[in-house]
Amino acid sequence: MKKKLINIILFVLFTLFAVFQLNDPDPFHWFLIYGFVALISLIAIFKALPKPLIWIMVLGLLIYSGFYIQYFFEWLQIENKSEVFGEMVYQKPYLEGTREFLGLVLAAIALMFQLKKTS
Repeated sequence: MKKKLINIILFVLFTLFAVFQLNDPDPFHWFLIYGFVALISLIAIFKALPKPLIWIMVLGLLIYSGFYIQYFFEWLQIENKSEVFGEMVYQKPYLEGTREFLGLVLAAIALMFQLKKTS
């Protein structure tokens, strides 16, 4: 029951993440990434998923997040960390890069939950 509840929460959360990407300047691939994680969570409510598929997606997300890690480290060095929750400022590309890095890491963590729970 606990596993199903967590998967329902993950499904709703990543579906919302996907929908919120539709107003982004580059929505398509972000919608697909978050939508895929939502779909995996939805399927996992009803049946176990093949581990190789999940491992491929986790590794892909972690590799992709590597392209944004420099923005995350740049953000860690600024004083006002709450800027990451505000609007995009084109003079501060590390804000969007940090958001993208964190989103990819969250998606990878959600899929790692599936690895732990699948058989």
